[in-house]
Amino acid sequence: QVQLVESGGDLVQPGGSLRLSCAASGFMFRNYRMSWYRQAPGKERKMVAQINESHSTIYADSVKGRFTISRDNSKNTLYLQINSLKPEDTAVYYCKAEGLPSWGQGTQVTVSS
Repeated sequence: QVQLVESGGDLVQPGGSLRLSCAASGFMFRNYRMSWYRQAPGKERKMVAQINESHSTIYADSVKGRFTISRDNSKNTLYLQINSLKPEDTAVYYCKAEGLPSWGQGTQVTVSS
């Protein structure tokens, strides 16, 4: 079955950096467009970054220039490098294989001084 396991979230100060990882299994990872979403308390889940099978990327305007999505198909792993963290980046971050219904448990990112 499809499994997505996110990790790397933490409590960080504003301006800090984090690298999130998503270990994928149960499907042909290299053949899927992959995305990172986030959900802040009381808000809907929104996509922040996406990478397709050819490694082309798109970003939400709110994270452009600070977030970098990447993938390692040899490891079936998706990454999200987050720099210059802001308090408004506080959320649970999820990865998703577009077209498949499964979600992982998410990883909490909290930005606070």
